[in-house]
Amino acid sequence: MRVLSLPTIVLGGVLLALPVQAQDGKVTLISKAPFAKVAEALEKAVGDHTMALVCHANAQQGAAARGVKIAGNQVFMVFRNDFAVRILAAAPEAGFEAPIRLYLYENRDGTATLTYVKPSAVFRAYPQPEVGKVAADLDPIFERIVSQALAAR
Repeated sequence: MRVLSLPTIVLGGVLLALPVQAQDGKVTLISKAPFAKVAEALEKAVGDHTMALVCHANAQQGAAARGVKIAGNQVFMVFRNDFAVRILAAAPEAGFEAPIRLYLYENRDGTATLTYVKPSAVFRAYPQPEVGKVAADLDPIFERIVSQALAAR
């Protein structure tokens, strides 16, 4: 009988668990435009589709402030108050999931990759019908935001 060490068991568990979680509702798309253009277009698209940029984390800018140069890397956290009110009325615990994150990073060739998890997947764990309705309303909005951003040239 072969005995596995704790690191092997833990590592094996992590390797088995991550792909299942990482694939559920995750959308990853690669741009043809330079990272900076896509980042600018993404911020504009959020407003154009009447959503709010709740928070914008810019790792590239933060690193530059310390004198370190890294490739483009930004997280856009997006939501809107009317959707929040609906979700919180239906299931206050679902408020943990908002805002929805859009992760944008620079590829080696200077283009960008944009990744997000569809709201319908983010909120799937909450059985209240209104939460599902909000998520269904949000999915096409996020699809349009992402499509507009990736159309940048």
